[in-house]
Amino acid sequence: MDASFAIILAAALLPPAILAAIILWRDKEQPEPASWLIKGFFFGVFSAVGSVTISLPILALGLAPDSYTNALEATWHSFMVAAIPEELAKLFFLWLLLRKNPYFDEHLDGVVYAVCVGLGFAAFENIQYLFSAGEMWVPTAIARGFLAVPGHFFFAVLMGYYYSLVHFGHDSTRNRLLVIGAPVLTHGIYDAIAMTQEVSAGFEVFFTIALLLFCNEMRKLSTRHIRELVDADKGSLYEK
Repeated sequence: MDASFAIILAAALLPPAILAAIILWRDKEQPEPASWLIKGFFFGVFSAVGSVTISLPILALGLAPDSYTNALEATWHSFMVAAIPEELAKLFFLWLLLRKNPYFDEHLDGVVYAVCVGLGFAAFENIQYLFSAGEMWVPTAIARGFLAVPGHFFFAVLMGYYYSLVHFGHDSTRNRLLVIGAPVLTHGIYDAIAMTQEVSAGFEVFFTIALLLFCNEMRKLSTRHIRELVDADKGSLYEK
């Protein structure tokens, strides 16, 4: 294996690995079987391919522009070509993973498995971006490592959080809608800010700050949801 190939591959996989370690550490009391976690990761890779089967027809039918030159087009593209197809594909593979999973027995498990799917998607996407960046792979790796990959982590936490609520008895219409609605909305907003930055000459700094602030808010929300599920599982243990 060429040394540069190995370095770029490692740079692409390191952020997902770190984020996976974080969520697995939170689940250390009753960890999931490694085989199911690995399966979830590869389901995430499959979801990256599957999302294309949704986005391509959208583009072919002219329901969204394949390029954008202003904020409105960038926002529409971010939802129709990225957020909706990608999160639908992730949810489908998360459902496949959990529908007959005997180890899905704690609230936090929904987030753990959703994160595995989300990071599988992010790892596949990160490899694509870094290897296509040419000599710019280092700044690309840094930017994606601090923004895009954590973004997929946050979207996955939201999906897993509401998936668990529905699964463990909070089966309301609101929670069912938020299983897909919450990750689509946050993903769409994230991409809309990032893509608008690309077509807003002179406002790059403003949109960079906006993206950082949005990611920080998602981090705080994800942390709060994870804590809620951990507390719910502790309560269940005490009840037993």
